[in-house]
Amino acid sequence: MGRLVESLAPEYGCEVAGIIDSASGGTGGPASDRWTNVDVAIDFSVPSAVAVNVGVLARRGINLVVGTTGWQQDEAAVRAAVNTNNIGIVAAANFSTGVAIVEVVVAQAARLFAGQADFGAWIHEAHHAAKKDAPSGTALMLKRAMEQAGFTRAIDVCSTRAGHIPGTHTVGFDGPAESIALSHTARDRSTFARGALVAARWVKGKRGWFTMKDVLGLSSAGL
Repeated sequence: MGRLVESLAPEYGCEVAGIIDSASGGTGGPASDRWTNVDVAIDFSVPSAVAVNVGVLARRGINLVVGTTGWQQDEAAVRAAVNTNNIGIVAAANFSTGVAIVEVVVAQAARLFAGQADFGAWIHEAHHAAKKDAPSGTALMLKRAMEQAGFTRAIDVCSTRAGHIPGTHTVGFDGPAESIALSHTARDRSTFARGALVAARWVKGKRGWFTMKDVLGLSSAGL
């Protein structure tokens, strides 16, 4: 993801000031003075690094785009760092434009099926074998959207990890004699890097906690 963000950045009018990775060491980490004039940092790291990265970068006044998943146990600390330092952050389990729209559609479908007691619901997601967390952050996001829309029955969630799958998510509603499925498939991982760069441009100079629905104007549209 880091290489994709770096290669696509010029298309979005973004300049990469530098890269922080596991080999950066103390001089190149998030506390380095090298980042003094940076506007936005994009985090595609590992779950255990998110709270630390956000805390250090927030104290430097740097806005953030966080695409790492699996760090929800640290969300309270991350939100506190954002609020205390008055920065802006776009945190999303998935930066695909299509997924942000599918989330809205899935929530509406769940709202409609909530009153149909003979319909059950399920979510299946598939990713490459190297993906660390399961279920995916996107699957959990879709499940949460369905529950918030009023679907109170159990939602079965299952995962597949195999090969090089960029990401497929399917939400289904199954009744006595019919089944409805809503599916999103990423053809390659560049969709996530492109979304992260769009979010980075959007969050520059903003303050608060945002999602891709805010970036794409779906929240302001009342969706």
